[in-house]
Formats: sequence, structure tokens, C-alpha cells
Amino acid sequence: MITIIYRLIVVLAAVLVMAELFSQKSAKLKINAAIILVPLALRALMIA
Repeated sequence: MITIIYRLIVVLAAVLVMAELFSQKSAKLKINAAIILVPLALRALMIA
């Protein structure tokens, strides 16, 4: 049960970061959001 809640929280954070990625105009901030998105995706898939 805790694992499901953890995954939901991580997926929610990833969705929010992805929304921020597409809303930003600055390339620097887009790269920053993409760097943050990689570990979140790995956590959601329980790879790392």
C-alpha cells in the first residue's frame, strides 16, 4: 500500500515538472526541468 502511495506521489511530481517543462520559455529552465524529470521517471518505474 505504501509503495502505491509513493508511486502516486512521484508520478504527480513528474506531471507537475513536465507541465513546467512545457510552460517555460527559457532554454536554461527547460534543461533544468528535464534533468529533474529523469530521476522522477526512474523512481516511478522503481528502477533506481
